[in-house]
Amino acid sequence: MFKRLMLLALLCLPSFVAAQAATVTLLTEEYSPFSYREGKVLKGASIEQVDKIMTAVGVDYSIEMVPWTRAYSQAQTTPMSCVFTTAHSPQRDQIFKWIEPLLVDRNILVAKVGSSVSATDLDDAKKYTVGTHRGDYTETLLKEKGFTRIDLASDFNGTLRKLLNGRVDLMPISEPYFEKIKAEQPLRRVALLASQAMGIACEKSFPEDLRAKMQDALSKLIADGTQKEIFARYGLHTAE
Repeated sequence: MFKRLMLLALLCLPSFVAAQAATVTLLTEEYSPFSYREGKVLKGASIEQVDKIMTAVGVDYSIEMVPWTRAYSQAQTTPMSCVFTTAHSPQRDQIFKWIEPLLVDRNILVAKVGSSVSATDLDDAKKYTVGTHRGDYTETLLKEKGFTRIDLASDFNGTLRKLLNGRVDLMPISEPYFEKIKAEQPLRRVALLASQAMGIACEKSFPEDLRAKMQDALSKLIADGTQKEIFARYGLHTAE
């Protein structure tokens, strides 16, 4: 009888016990200053937040930097996997479980300084070729807004190279990142594309109690000013 009661008790333990025994795999892409490599060390404004969140929760975890399409696919199909920094769009809302915001982002279209692009709004911009990377939410966003001349690269840096080399006319970019690099790169703002929350998107079977603990940890980072301090270290200045 005692053994049966013990077995029943073990079977009734909250799912978080099982989650504690598993490793959470957090996938991201190379997208400075949010996530990037410095030698063998992963750094960035999102990397720091995720490290603090997972440390506060107290579960085993790993952070892997891989191409975006692989990260996004794995987070949809592999239990205990999440992808960041991910735009929370209506199309993605029911695909993942969410912890947010790592950033409330405005995404803008930019052109190379000195280019012949004369657009001043989204309607004008539609006559130009816009570059983005395959699988990124901006690919869907551009199509929804009526853009038809879309050039796809394998990653963000590939698109940026195409823009600077004149192979595409425009590209979408995070506004805080634009503000950080505009002194170093010959880029100019053309128009606002969209505004959205960016967060951690986890596979649908991800334990809800663990997701809630991660959300609570992120909310505390925001409330006590830690998130803002992290942004400042990376030269990011977001709207209040």
